[in-house]
Amino acid sequence: MRVLVIKLTSMGDVIHSLPALTDAQKAIPNISFDFVVEESFQEIPNWHSSINRVIPVATRRWRKSLIASRRQISTAVKNLRGQQYDAIIDAQGLLKSAFIGSLAKGPRHGYCAKSIREPLATRLYQHTHHIDQSLHAIDRIRRLFALSLGYDESLRDVSTVLNYGLSLKKIPLNTDFLVHDETPYVLFLHGTTWHSKEWPIDNWCALAEKLSASHRVLLPWGNDIEYRRALKIAESLSDVKGSHGALVLPKLNLSSLAHLIGNAAAIVAVDTGLGHLSAALGKPTLSIYGPTDTQLIGTLGENQQHLCATDTPNWRGIKKNESFDYDKISVDIVYDRLQKIGL
Repeated sequence: MRVLVIKLTSMGDVIHSLPALTDAQKAIPNISFDFVVEESFQEIPNWHSSINRVIPVATRRWRKSLIASRRQISTAVKNLRGQQYDAIIDAQGLLKSAFIGSLAKGPRHGYCAKSIREPLATRLYQHTHHIDQSLHAIDRIRRLFALSLGYDESLRDVSTVLNYGLSLKKIPLNTDFLVHDETPYVLFLHGTTWHSKEWPIDNWCALAEKLSASHRVLLPWGNDIEYRRALKIAESLSDVKGSHGALVLPKLNLSSLAHLIGNAAAIVAVDTGLGHLSAALGKPTLSIYGPTDTQLIGTLGENQQHLCATDTPNWRGIKKNESFDYDKISVDIVYDRLQKIGL
């Protein structure tokens, strides 16, 4: 059975789709998937054993320059039309993802109008499925796959561990960058796309000082703002006696970051896609959440801990570029919780 899955973005959303691939692989042993995803995240689907082919797209860049991108667009369309699929599943639920699915050959499945972010997209599906919007994003995708492919729904049981189908052994290791120091390290996933979801930098610095007596702190980054924050955290330890210090990492691809996550003693994260990658790899992770509904999109999996500030009045109305009060999630609280998860 050959199935096309469309899950374009973001990193966390792509990772959310992996347990559904594992479900389908278990229910239909001969199944294989082609996966349409934004080029920035094309490494991720390849890590799952059910994937036959990844079809990268760059919808934002293509929209800005249709003429310059025409060759890439033509290649993507050719890849979509070159295979007859037994099912096409739009797990994104947007008009653009539904349109991409309409270019492929095969019966198209998606969320019904009451279950989807952009109801107009349902006009491009041949089969629609009602999925309760109060479910976690992972369970929504798992149910969509089960209904689309015709196997029994087996939503996640809280007593079992989610199977993302990932193993570090299957993820390519870039030997251009390896941590050779044998000192155990804690990885700070401090970068997030929302200003309101950023834990204050002074807190990161103070937490780094507490941890640095026994662990080195590793600091990845993805843009200039995150790079400057990483530098400031590292510099805050420069005069701390007995500190193992902090390392600002070079800019790494997702495969290298996966290996750094997989070998860390623990992870401290905010609401970020890399936090979901940590969950998928089963690493002890403490995620700090501000204006995030963790019941819908929080990390799920083995060794996952949340600290939430969502009892703040009107937190649901907080916008991307606004400030958010993290006073209730102090450095001491974070440090104590890390000790309880075995750091």
